[in-house]
Amino acid sequence: MAVHLPTEPLRALFIGDSITDVGRRDDPDGLGHGYVARIREELLCRDPAHAPEVLNRGVSGDTVRDLARRWQADVLDLDPDLLSVKIGVNDVWRAFGARAHEAVPEDEFRETLTALLRAVQAPDRTLVLVAPFMVEPDRRDEMRVQVVRRAALVAEVAQELGAALVELQPAFDRVMRVSPPVWWSADEVHPTRAGHHLIAREWLRVAGPLLQA
Repeated sequence: MAVHLPTEPLRALFIGDSITDVGRRDDPDGLGHGYVARIREELLCRDPAHAPEVLNRGVSGDTVRDLARRWQADVLDLDPDLLSVKIGVNDVWRAFGARAHEAVPEDEFRETLTALLRAVQAPDRTLVLVAPFMVEPDRRDEMRVQVVRRAALVAEVAQELGAALVELQPAFDRVMRVSPPVWWSADEVHPTRAGHHLIAREWLRVAGPLLQA
């Protein structure tokens, strides 16, 4: 029995920091072991004949400045049909450690993210922004306050450019009301396997329908 496969599947590209990376350079499939792989698996199971090509270009430790340095090679040259960007937590986190000089101010963060997305914006390209989050139930925690502010900036950029927005802080707040935060992250930033599954579910709920061929 002949199997007919699509000759040109849609290309979905995910870019971001360690939450996107998750060992993708040590993975034979190049997807890592986090939410990107979960999304790919779900899309494949839903419609194997039309599942998109999925590429992961997450790099651990990246801020929006780092994305700008590799935007040409890791985004523009790859010409994705759908681009998903998750960035922002390192831009804040740097200010709380020994590399405070690498923290990215809010104005620079918003301006850089907007410029990068404008450079890739096209009528036939779908943009998805994934807002940063913290697995920290204390809403007065200073780092959480700053991350939530970055998430608000991401939401502003998404609205300005007509991009789809995946907001993750509400999802993690919801599960933390009824379960220990450690189930979702061991360090308030990097998700556990369950945390990655939650991200994948939220992403598919918002952006999955946009991958219709």
